[in-house]
Amino acid sequence: MSELQTRILSAAVLAPIALAALLAGGLPFAILVALVALIGLWEWIAITGSRVLWMGFGLVYLAVPAAGLILLRQAPSPAGWAALLLILAVVWATDIAAYFAGRGIGGPKLWPRVSPKKTWSGALGGLAAAIVAGGLVTALSGISGFLVGAALAAPLSIAAQVGDLFESAVKRRFGVKDSGTIIPGHGGVLDRVDGVLGAAWLAVLLAALGLGQDILVLPSTPGGAS
Repeated sequence: MSELQTRILSAAVLAPIALAALLAGGLPFAILVALVALIGLWEWIAITGSRVLWMGFGLVYLAVPAAGLILLRQAPSPAGWAALLLILAVVWATDIAAYFAGRGIGGPKLWPRVSPKKTWSGALGGLAAAIVAGGLVTALSGISGFLVGAALAAPLSIAAQVGDLFESAVKRRFGVKDSGTIIPGHGGVLDRVDGVLGAAWLAVLLAALGLGQDILVLPSTPGGAS
C-alpha cells in the first residue's frame, strides 16, 4: 500500500478507539491517556539516549498534557467530552488539511531545516480547516456558538503545529527519523500525538486562566463529573 493508504487504514483503526474512550470518560479514558503517555515516554527515552536532563524534560512534556486531558474530561458535561472532542477535531483537521494543502499547493517551506516537507500553504490550510472544525464542534454540541469554537480552534491549531515542529526538531537533534514503528504509516506514538500534546498544553493553560469560555474548563471538585 501507499503511504497515504497505510495512514488512512491506521487512522480508521485508532480513531474509533480514541473516540470511544473519550465518550466513556472516567477510568477507560484515563487508562488510554496514561498508556499513550507511557509509550510516548519510552519512545522519548529511546530518542534522547536516556540522558537524565532530557529524560526529566520528557517526563514533564508528556505528564502535564496527559494529566490536563484527564482533568478536562472530568469537567461537568457537556464541557467534559466536548473539550476533548474540540481538541481532537482541531488536531485531526489541522493534520489532514495540512497534508493535502501542502502537497496540492506547495510553495515556500515552513521550516525546512527541521521539517523539509512542511509548507506555509499546508500550515495555513490546516489552520483554516481547524477553525471550521472547532466551530462545528461547539455549535453542534450545543455548548456554545460557532464563533466561540472557531476562536478557540485557531490558537489550538497553531499550538498543535508547534507541537509537531517541536518533536521534529528533537528527532533531528538526535538523528532519528521516526519516534518508533508501532503505528503503520505514522511511525511511533509520539509521531501521532505530537500535535495533541501541543494543543493540550495550550488548552490546559486556557482552562487554568479561565479563558476557555464554557468548553475548556477544569472540574470544580477533584472528582468532577463524567
